[in-house]
Amino acid sequence: MLILAKAAGIAMIVWFYVTAKQHGQPVIKWVIIGLIGYWLAWWAIKLTILGALVGLAGKNATAVFLITQIPALCAVGAAYFVRKKLIADSHQ
Repeated sequence: MLILAKAAGIAMIVWFYVTAKQHGQPVIKWVIIGLIGYWLAWWAIKLTILGALVGLAGKNATAVFLITQIPALCAVGAAYFVRKKLIADSHQ
């Protein structure tokens, strides 16, 4: 189940790398900031919300699979806002 979260993490690395190159910013710095933002959001959602939601799903495998993807989706959203802030700071 964590394969999708890992794939999204790799996609974040590529996304921040490409964006940093487009804006002429330090690539490694942006990649590290983006990856840390992604993983912090993923862990925060996983540790706080996921346990209760999985308990609600019971033994339905499809529901459990879909619910366990919620941290990755929230982490992608958090990475989007981190990227947006980095872009705004690069124009100053």
